[in-house]
Amino acid sequence: MCLGMFMAILDIQVVATSLPAIRSALAISPEAMSWIQTAYLIAEVIAIPLTGLFTRVLTLRWLFTTAVSVFTLASIGCAFSDGFAVLLLFRIGQGFAGGVLIPAVFSAVFLLFPSRLHAVATTIGGVVAVLAPTIGPVVGGWITETWSWPGLFLINVIPGLAAASLTPSLLPRQATRFSELAKLDAASLILLAAALAGFEIGLKEAPQRGWLSPVCIGLLSASAISLMVFIRRTLRAAHPVVQLVTLRRRSFAAGCGLSFCLGVGLFGSVYLMPVFLAFVRRHDAFEIGTIMLVTGIAQLVTAPLAAVLESRVGARILTAAGFALFAVGLGLSAFQPRTADFDEMFWPQIVRGIAIMFCLLPPTRIALGELPEAEVADASGLFNLMRNLGGAIGIALIDTILYGRVGLYAEDFRVRLLAGDLAAAREIGLDPSLLLNRPPGPPDEAAIAYVRPLVEKASLALCVNEAWAMLACVAFAGLLLVPFARDRSWPR
Repeated sequence: MCLGMFMAILDIQVVATSLPAIRSALAISPEAMSWIQTAYLIAEVIAIPLTGLFTRVLTLRWLFTTAVSVFTLASIGCAFSDGFAVLLLFRIGQGFAGGVLIPAVFSAVFLLFPSRLHAVATTIGGVVAVLAPTIGPVVGGWITETWSWPGLFLINVIPGLAAASLTPSLLPRQATRFSELAKLDAASLILLAAALAGFEIGLKEAPQRGWLSPVCIGLLSASAISLMVFIRRTLRAAHPVVQLVTLRRRSFAAGCGLSFCLGVGLFGSVYLMPVFLAFVRRHDAFEIGTIMLVTGIAQLVTAPLAAVLESRVGARILTAAGFALFAVGLGLSAFQPRTADFDEMFWPQIVRGIAIMFCLLPPTRIALGELPEAEVADASGLFNLMRNLGGAIGIALIDTILYGRVGLYAEDFRVRLLAGDLAAAREIGLDPSLLLNRPPGPPDEAAIAYVRPLVEKASLALCVNEAWAMLACVAFAGLLLVPFARDRSWPR
C-alpha cells in the first residue's frame, strides 16, 4: 500500500520537473502547460475526502486494488498521449486514483494494525509520504535526461501491477456494500467537487491575475458558496458523503489544523527550493534534486527516532518540538544570500528534515488514534485533505509574493544603481568599478542588457527570502495549535 501511495505522490514531482519537455513534445502553449499539473491536483483533492465513502462501498481491500489499477492504466495512457486533451484526460484519472491511495494508507494503519504497532506503521507511511516530494525532482530530471518524458509515467507500470496483484491476497476480506451507492447524495457530491475545483483554480489564477480580479473573486466566491451549502446539506443528511461531524472531536480538529500548517510548509519548501535554484542559481532538474536530497536523508535518519520517542513522550510535546524546529528551519532559509547553494542550504534542510517527521507522525496519531473504527476512513480523508489544501494555499501565497514583490525590488535596484549606489551594485553581483567608471548620462542598451539579468536574479532572491519567512510564520502558527490537542492515546 505504501508503494502505491509513493507512486501517487512521486508522480506530481517528477512531472513538474519535466513540464518543458512535455510542452515541447506535444506542442502545448505556455499558458496551458500548468494545467498538466492542475488537472491532477484538482482530481486528487476531490477524491481525498471521498475515500471514506469508497471504503464503505468497496472495502479497503478492493478500494486500494481498484485505485492502484486505475492509476497504473492512466499512467500508461499519459505515456502514449498524442495530444494535450488526451493527456489532460488521463491526468485527471491519475489524480483521482492517486487521491484515494494516500488516505487509504493512513486508514490502514489504524484499521489493520494493533495499537502497539501504530507508531511503526505510521512512521513507515509518514516516511513514504514526505520522502516522495523530496526525491521527485532528481528522479524526474534523471528520467527526462536519460530517456524521454513518457518514461515519467511508464515507471509506474511495474510497481503498479505488483501492488494491484498482491493487495487482494494481503488485505483482509470483507463484504462489499454497493447498497451504499443507492444512498449517495449526488447533489452534495456535486457541491463538494465544485467547491474544491473552484478553490484550486482560484488559487492557481490569483497570483498572476490578482486576488481581487473578477475571475478570482468569482471562482473563490462560488467555491465558498458551494462549500457552505455542502456543509449545511451534509450536516442534515441521514447518509452524508463526508462525515463532517468528526470535526466536533477536539483532537481531530486540532490534528487537521496541524496537518494544514504542515502542508503549507512542506509543499511550500519543496516548491521554493527549485524556484531559487533554477532561476537564481541556474541549476538543472537533476542538480536541484541532488541538493534537495539532504532533506530526504534527514527524514530517513530521523524516522526511527520519531517512532521510538512516540512510545515514550507525550504527543503534544513531540508535536510542539517538531513545529518549533520546523519554524526555525524555514526561518533560516529566509536569510540566505543571492549566491546560496548546497553549503548554505545544508543545515536549514537538515533542521527541516528532522522537524517534518515530528510534524507528521504525532499529529496523525492525535487526529486518528482515538477515533472509533467506523470513523477512521472518513477522518483520514479529511486529515489528508487539509494537508493538500495547505499546500495549495501555501504555493498560491508564495506565487503572490514572487509576482507581486519582484517588480518592486527591481525598481528599487534600478533607482539606486542610477544614483550610483555601490551597495546596490554589490547586492546584485555587479563590479562596483563598472558603476564608478560608467559614462555620464542614461545607460545604453548594452549596459541595460548586461545589468537586467543581475537585477532580476537579485530581486527574485529577496522575494524568495520573504516567502521563506511567511512559511516560518505558518509553522509557528501550528505551534500555537498544539495546546488545543489531546494526547490520551499515547503512553505516559
